[in-house]
Amino acid sequence: MTQGRVLGLIPAKGGSTRLPRKNILSLGGRPLIAWTVEAARESGVIDRLIVSTEDHEVADIASSLGAEIPFMRPPELARDPAGVVDVALHVLDELERSGDRFESLIILMPTCPFRNADDIRAAYASFRENHWSFLMSVSRFGHTPFAAMGLGENDKLTPYFPNHTGKNPRNFPQRIGRTARFRFSMSKLFKEKKRILANRFLGMKCRLSDQLILIARKIFDSLK
Repeated sequence: MTQGRVLGLIPAKGGSTRLPRKNILSLGGRPLIAWTVEAARESGVIDRLIVSTEDHEVADIASSLGAEIPFMRPPELARDPAGVVDVALHVLDELERSGDRFESLIILMPTCPFRNADDIRAAYASFRENHWSFLMSVSRFGHTPFAAMGLGENDKLTPYFPNHTGKNPRNFPQRIGRTARFRFSMSKLFKEKKRILANRFLGMKCRLSDQLILIARKIFDSLK
């Protein structure tokens, strides 16, 4: 049975170049991944919550928090160049082999501990009510991309957007970027396109402070 069923996926590999073991580091007295598992379970919109990992310690912790780890992630999907899309496709394929199918997929990164159950519910409601195929969280860039420059040979600066050089940044067009808070997709279309952004997709704005991603030791330590 597929109709209306929602799969929640938390990608949580054990290794990380910038912040080793980040997904299970302690934040507020709990493993970092715990905040995402709790929000997902309390949201009430997810029929099955799965953590994808190649690491047995991460798997044990996630399981103790109430998430499922029905299979381990292959080692080749736990290192570059594999990304979230590859991981999600693997999970959907493995579940389908066991006869379990889902209409919708929600990807929740464990490095966003300030996303809560209300956020997930609101995003899911927008996703369903607007009949979009894809939805992702977005926020305004902290620094306008129109002021960006490249540093070339002999330290020569070259503006990427020369038409905006010398203009007041307050008059630049507003630009937003994706965040890791959540990504929603229709499972069938996601498997066909093999990417998050395809066809019609919707962006849901969130405050920059709410989507803080814990990937650097400096940021993580400042919040402990």
